[in-house]
Amino acid sequence: MSSPCAPTFAELATRLGFSCDEAGGLVEFRNPAALENWTLPVLELTIVLGSVLALVYAILRLRRHGDPTNLVLWFGATAYLFVIEPPLYFPAAFGIEEHVDTMFAHNVFTVDFLWGRLPLYIVAIYPLMATLAFEIVRMLGVFRRYGVLLGAVCVGFVHHAFYEIFDHIGPQLRWWEWSLANPINQPFFDAVPLPSVVVFAALWPMSLALCVQFFVGRHVDAGTTFTGVQLVWRTVVIGLLASIGTFVLPLPATVIGIGSDTVRGVVYAGELAVLSVVAVALLWKRWSALRAGTSDVRGDRNRFVQVYAIVYLVVLAVLWVAALPDYFGAVDGVTDNGDPVGSLWYTVGCFVIAIASVLATFTIPRASAVEAAEPAAEPAAA
Repeated sequence: MSSPCAPTFAELATRLGFSCDEAGGLVEFRNPAALENWTLPVLELTIVLGSVLALVYAILRLRRHGDPTNLVLWFGATAYLFVIEPPLYFPAAFGIEEHVDTMFAHNVFTVDFLWGRLPLYIVAIYPLMATLAFEIVRMLGVFRRYGVLLGAVCVGFVHHAFYEIFDHIGPQLRWWEWSLANPINQPFFDAVPLPSVVVFAALWPMSLALCVQFFVGRHVDAGTTFTGVQLVWRTVVIGLLASIGTFVLPLPATVIGIGSDTVRGVVYAGELAVLSVVAVALLWKRWSALRAGTSDVRGDRNRFVQVYAIVYLVVLAVLWVAALPDYFGAVDGVTDNGDPVGSLWYTVGCFVIAIASVLATFTIPRASAVEAAEPAAEPAAA
């Protein structure tokens, strides 16, 4: 396969500090000490390690307790990635260059795929973030109490909180660069396209969680077992349908906002607001019922997710603190180095929601039957 350097991608790569023409090969390795700045290898290690441990946890849960939900979630998120991302990197190769120009460019990291387009940590972040959000909601018993759709809404909300902490700091630290002129990215919320804030942070994980719980999770909760072949085709279908869901769920903003970035932005924000209100009400109600002991559906316990969610939040907090001097020195939303800054107040809100979600899982009564089926901290030991 050739490595076509589209003009927009070449321009974004230059602004990030590398040459599109020199980013070569299906796989490329670099010295982590020679990256753009120290935050890149820290982020990369945090995400890749967490994703590997999430996979280990999923395998252990399947082998020891016959629950394939986490494994299907992990590979379903990865399948979604490979359906969605390649056309965005190589629109000409997929015959969509007249409709979709380059939306963004990742910086180069220690391990990159596809001629500098796809860092390893991006492959890893999809299943890791999905696992954290899905399991927090499952620990609170939302799926078992309120069903597939409402549980998926809560997953989208929790995922949004975790993801936006990362999304709003990335451009400032040169983890990636957005194309400011691309109409698909409009309108922007500070340094982040509003479609990213809504679609990729909330609606796609909602779509993925709905598919995983519908095709696998609810059946496992009912005591059904699956063969390997059944799990494989379900995982493929989940990846495909979750991709379709990512197109369908934002349709109100896409259709109503034709011809007006402002209208589209308002509708996007409205969708996110509705999702958030519903999720907050359900999560609060479930947590209150579990704490009061008035629920006949008990909570679960997943030590890996509890611990690694804290690790992720601590690492991102450190990275944000390191970025604050340049953030406060920015003029008109741009630092002295020419990097756009995200929204600090929105990020603080997401930190509050993410921390509250994790703490909620520590404060619910332990369900002995579920606890006995929980493989505790094996991934951490591994």
